[in-house]
Amino acid sequence: MLNYILRRLLWACVLFVGVTLITYVLFFLLPADPARLAAGKSATAEDVARVSHQLGLDRPVHEQYALFLKRLVVDHSLGRSYANRRSVNEMVGEAIPVTTALVLGGAVLWMLIALPIGILSALKPRSLIDRGAMIFILVGISAPVVWIGLLLQYFVGFKWGLTPNAGYCDVIDPPAGASCGGPGDWAYHMILPWVTFAILFAASYARMIRANVMDTLGEDYVRTARAKGAPENIVIRRHVLRNALLPVVTMLGLDIGVALGGAIFTEAIFNLPGLGRLALNSVLNLDLPTMQGVIVFATLAIILLNLVVDLVYAMIDPRIRLA
Repeated sequence: MLNYILRRLLWACVLFVGVTLITYVLFFLLPADPARLAAGKSATAEDVARVSHQLGLDRPVHEQYALFLKRLVVDHSLGRSYANRRSVNEMVGEAIPVTTALVLGGAVLWMLIALPIGILSALKPRSLIDRGAMIFILVGISAPVVWIGLLLQYFVGFKWGLTPNAGYCDVIDPPAGASCGGPGDWAYHMILPWVTFAILFAASYARMIRANVMDTLGEDYVRTARAKGAPENIVIRRHVLRNALLPVVTMLGLDIGVALGGAIFTEAIFNLPGLGRLALNSVLNLDLPTMQGVIVFATLAIILLNLVVDLVYAMIDPRIRLA
């Protein structure tokens, strides 16, 4: 186990360097001058040259990348934004709780939706429940998240007035003069983003759970347990679900990591100040340090969650041996 963890950590370092290096290369291939953007519209050529020197943009790409790695490893700093000169650590730190709340809340919701739908449709194939579940799966997989979000905003928020259309409230220590704050207002404003974020994943998970449960129901050990007279609820809980839901554990860990970096559309629709909106603004402003900060966090999140999923997977099923 220790050797496996060490190998995974070493591979994580290689993957991290590769991702950040590709980001740097793509950034410098863009036909734009971030120094001019940072200097302002009315800046002269001398002002642009001075800003470029201050930001280190006049150095070769490999030197800039080496300085980035040095700041990150030694100083634990992502630098300062080209757009507003704020610390990228602070900007990313402010955005992480918003995106984390969106993703984790959405994950809990999509599992609460997918588990009963997938299990019931598998236990009663071709029934009314199964047909309704298949319609939900088809709609959830096919519909774009932007369309789902706008539809919920119009009906739930605007027409029926059940929830706010957009905005975010701090759950702890809201700023002075804020119109809302506290756990109640926070959850009230996050309902629509959670539902929007969860529908797409819930449909995919319901389909996978249904298929896994149906396959497991046909296994020999399930038929043997029934032949021995085991109660049906024991057969389903101990023999069917325990084996059928193993792939769900792997998929859940991978999807949460990917979703941390892919919440941009949901955050844009509901005006949430998370990593998605921060990443979008950094791309529009050619703000490499901020863009790199978001990528660093998303990369580390995916790597760590993959490692945790592998370890949990082995703990759930002792037959699995880590190679």
